[in-house]
Amino acid sequence: MIELYGYWRSGTSYRTRIALNLKGLDYRQHPLDLRKGEHKSPDFIRLQPQGLVPALAVEGQVLFQSPAIIEWLEERYPDPPLLPTDAGDRAQVRAMAAIVGCDIHPLNNLRVLKALRRDFAADQAAIDAWAARWIAEGFAALEPLVARHGAGFAWGDRPGLVDVYLVPQAYSAERFGVTLDSWPAISRAVASARAHPAFAAADPARQPDAD
Repeated sequence: MIELYGYWRSGTSYRTRIALNLKGLDYRQHPLDLRKGEHKSPDFIRLQPQGLVPALAVEGQVLFQSPAIIEWLEERYPDPPLLPTDAGDRAQVRAMAAIVGCDIHPLNNLRVLKALRRDFAADQAAIDAWAARWIAEGFAALEPLVARHGAGFAWGDRPGLVDVYLVPQAYSAERFGVTLDSWPAISRAVASARAHPAFAAADPARQPDAD
């Protein structure tokens, strides 16, 4: 049995759930409440030395960092694929996913927002403005790429790696009051993905630890 350690509202946990669902894999969830610091418990640190979610216990090992987990899933369970067959297209898809995974998400995850409050006395309005700035900048770069390559989904006509990253980031954007109206291609791709059963099942509101 695949064991997923995560948090219902974590974007990285969300994208990992989507990837697992797209691969058609059964897994058992072990929720960790980040607000209560459960990810810093000694038991979890022994599994994941960074003390961050997600972590995936599978085949006698523990994988962490969602990009590494998702790439492992793609290599271990290649069908259905998350990446196109052409090497150049694969590089383009990875770059689009990295706009979310490297340039947007790290700047609005929980530990960064806590640091802004704790170390710089940022109030909620400032936090929201900070998150909105980086979401808007990243989505502005991603929009023409989705418009160029999408055909129902963010790349082509079936769900893939870009959608795995994009949908959780759209969820986060909406939490910070950022609508997708300024990015119609992204908005269409997100709507298509959310209608897919693998994405719907991964939705934060449907997780066992959701509140």
